[in-house]
Amino acid sequence: MKTKKSNLIVIEYCPGCQWLLRSAWMAQEILNTFENELDELSLRPARNEPGCFRITFKNTTIWCRKKERGFPQIKELKQRVRDALVPEKKLGHLDTKT
Repeated sequence: MKTKKSNLIVIEYCPGCQWLLRSAWMAQEILNTFENELDELSLRPARNEPGCFRITFKNTTIWCRKKERGFPQIKELKQRVRDALVPEKKLGHLDTKT
């Protein structure tokens, strides 16, 4: 029996660029913060897209390295995940402006 994966985040990364470790670290940070709200987080090697680093939720792109011209800071990533997944969630000190 298949279960509906309504709260699935996918992190696609370029294995040729060796971004698995970065992807796993970001996955751990996301899972640690949103463990009660997420059903699943998947790491997906993008073998046919060199330089890919993209994080998606449903059909929404949360982060794309090529469009954003770099990798996210973890604070901004968590804020974007929160905004897409559960906008009412407070992130404590991550919500304060510096």
